[in-house]
Amino acid sequence: MKEYECFRSSSPSPFFGSASTSIRAESKLNLASNILKRLFRPRSRRYLPVVPKFGRGMDINLFKLCSGLKVIGYFMILLVAAIVAVSYYAVVVLTCGPQLFRGGVHSFLAFFIITVFHVLLVMLVWSYIMVVFWDPGSVPDNWRAVLSEERLEAGSSSISSDYAGPETLDSTLPFSDRLDGGRPVAYCDRCQNGKPPRCHHCSVCQRCVLKMDHHCVWVVNCVGACNYKFFLLFLLYTFLETTIDTLVLLPSFIEFFGKAMNHSSSPGNLAIIFLAFVLNLAFALSLLCFIVMHASLVSSNTTSIEVYEKKRAARWKYDIGRKKNFEQVFGTKKALWFLPLFSKEDLDNIPALHGLDFPTRSDV
Repeated sequence: MKEYECFRSSSPSPFFGSASTSIRAESKLNLASNILKRLFRPRSRRYLPVVPKFGRGMDINLFKLCSGLKVIGYFMILLVAAIVAVSYYAVVVLTCGPQLFRGGVHSFLAFFIITVFHVLLVMLVWSYIMVVFWDPGSVPDNWRAVLSEERLEAGSSSISSDYAGPETLDSTLPFSDRLDGGRPVAYCDRCQNGKPPRCHHCSVCQRCVLKMDHHCVWVVNCVGACNYKFFLLFLLYTFLETTIDTLVLLPSFIEFFGKAMNHSSSPGNLAIIFLAFVLNLAFALSLLCFIVMHASLVSSNTTSIEVYEKKRAARWKYDIGRKKNFEQVFGTKKALWFLPLFSKEDLDNIPALHGLDFPTRSDV
């Protein structure tokens, strides 16, 4: 305001009632600039709204909202049960059941289809229960990684697991492996614990998961090192089951429109057959894509989270050959490859099944 008053006293302006016309153009521009600056000057910092920042050490964490996905997962379990019930009624009761009493080839074919249907259904439910209730892999308390000198001399770069109490965790780590005042380099601030290789924190389960692939809403659980095989078997048997259901219901689906026009069948039965066919076809096509994707991941010993990391690497250090990559997920016992089980020998001899130790390539 002082600048403005000095200017007005020295050079009268027509804007304030003066009739003078001898003001220079430069002075007019300066006056206009001063007025604009005073009218549209930026707010003081003290009047700006405070925007909360969410980060480490803050009480508010938006990722905790992800835990609401668990509620959705329970509805997904009910949805899976409903789809199985509708498919069972459409295939066994409405389609194949009446064919059992016709005799001849029709009865044999219907009996064969019902048998295969029930075998796949048992394997599907078994695998589903295992992947839902089996722990995907939890990090032991006070976990730390130790690079053994013997393994380094032998030319191996694998990381061995060790456990330490809270009083010895910091003192046993070298300076190069510490961060933020003695914490291990691979450290989860949320779990307050070390992070083994290929371990990631799940915002839905609110914990770290060993060799985490993803959190699956359909099973209300994470897919990790300890239940990845069960998840793959669940995908496989669900795909086979839905494919058989689609093929069995296809003739009835083709006849659906004719029967609906002639009213030759119950509207309720027609609706169930139509719904079962559409659902099984949709699931079969989508599961085929998932099976192809996970078959590629298993063959290269990669998880869904590690895909982008693998692209940046010239050679993926965990890819030790297709056979050994497959055995790290399914084990070495061929009799148990298609069962949601592990042999005691595989659990003792394959550390990767526990999710803590993973062999790596010697040339990386």
